[in-house]
Parts: sequence; structure tokens; C-alpha cells
Amino acid sequence: MEHQTLVAAFLGLLEGLTEFLPVSSTGHLLLAGHFLGFESKGKTFEVVIQLGAILALFTVYAAMIVRLLLRAQHEDAARRAIVSILLAFLPAVVIGFLAHDFVKEVLFETPMLIGVMLVLGGVVLLVIDRIAPPAVHHDALALPFRKALVIGCCQCLAMVPGVSRSGATIVGGLMLGVDKRAAAEFSFLLSLPTMGAAVAYDLFKNRDVLDFGAVWEIAVGFAVAFVTAVLVVRWVLNFISRNGYALFGWWRIIVGALALGALSLGF
Repeated sequence: MEHQTLVAAFLGLLEGLTEFLPVSSTGHLLLAGHFLGFESKGKTFEVVIQLGAILALFTVYAAMIVRLLLRAQHEDAARRAIVSILLAFLPAVVIGFLAHDFVKEVLFETPMLIGVMLVLGGVVLLVIDRIAPPAVHHDALALPFRKALVIGCCQCLAMVPGVSRSGATIVGGLMLGVDKRAAAEFSFLLSLPTMGAAVAYDLFKNRDVLDFGAVWEIAVGFAVAFVTAVLVVRWVLNFISRNGYALFGWWRIIVGALALGALSLGF
């Protein structure tokens, strides 16, 4: 019991730390689960602790969201901001619906692929951090519709575990001339409908095999993910504004290389 609680707390910490960073929370969780021998029926634990991260993000951005919805009643700019987020969300709805079973049953069960994608994604972050064009968009709520849609298409790459949803959207934003802070903030806002829909669809698809028997472990993981994610979201925008994405690129490369080394040794 004590061991399972510690594992649940560790995985919740990992989810909260990585969900909104461009390092792939899914990749980290799947690798950790593999090496720790942790598996929940129907992935109940993994799905539910993601709700903790979603709730954390909503808590941090609740005031902004409420203001945006109120402004949308009489302000074109606010309505355009909402439409841009929904446009960016649309590709994930289509691709996620069509590819859900392949992603979950094949890609999620391939730890070696996750390690490779972590390393490749880290290299991409390091390169893009240096060669991204000068920023011309500095407001996450004022992106042109076409660029928002392209960022949404980039998000679909994250259906391959290890790619990172936030990493794909941030890289897409940077290459389209969105500044570092605005790219991260748009990624955060886009994650609310994307993650909410993904979790809801996962729960629906696995409704017959979901196992809530380990309620205590699920509650611990959820709570730790929530608290950690709140702290990360509050910290990360200022960090990115000052330092860019190089740290996260090196983090991905190191974790991916260690995972590949361990897997090649038969762990």
C-alpha cells in the first residue's frame, strides 16, 4: 500500500511537472510506468491525473477566460480570439477521432519510439530556439486565423508519444513569428479544449474496463498533479520569456538517451 502510494505520488508529480512543458508528459508517464512496472486497467490512473493538470490550468486562467467570454458579447477582438482557439482545436478533433485506437494500442505500447521522439524533439527545440524568425505576434489572443489553424495542425504531431503537445504547438508558433511567451500562452489556452476532449473521449472509449478500485492512489496522483501543475504554469511563462527553450531541449535529449540506453540493455 505504501509503495503504491509513493508510485502514485511520483507519477502525479511527473504529470504536473511535464504536462505544460515542451517535454512530453505522456512520454514521461509511459516510460516511468514501463520501468516501474506500473499499469492501471484501462489507463484509469493516467487519464484521471490528467484531469488534475487540466483543473490546475483552468484555475490559473479562470479570470482571463471569464473576461474573454464577457468581452466576446460586445467586442470583435474577443470573439476572434475564441474562434482562433477553436480553429486550432479542430485538427486534433478530426485526427484524434480517426487515429485514437492506433495511437493507444500501438504507439503507446512502444517505449523505444518514445525515447527516440524525446531525443529528436529535444534537438528540434534547440535548433528552433536559435533559428526562429523575428517575432511579429506578441499577443496570444490576437493570432491570425490561418496561423492558429497551422499551430493546431502542428498539435496533431503530439499524438505520437514523446513528441509533446506543448512542444509541437510552441515550435509551430515560433516558426510562424509568434514570440516565445505568446506561443507558450496560446499553447496553454489551446490545451484546455484539447486535453478536456481527449480525457473525455478516453473515458468514454474505455468505460467498460475502467477500474476505480485504487481510489486512494488515484486521489493522491490527482492532488499532486494539480498542485504541481499550478506551480509550473505560474512559473514557466516568465522563465521562457527570459531564457527560451534550450533547457527543455537538453532535458528531452538526456531523458530520451537514458531511456534508450536502459531499453537496449533489456530493462
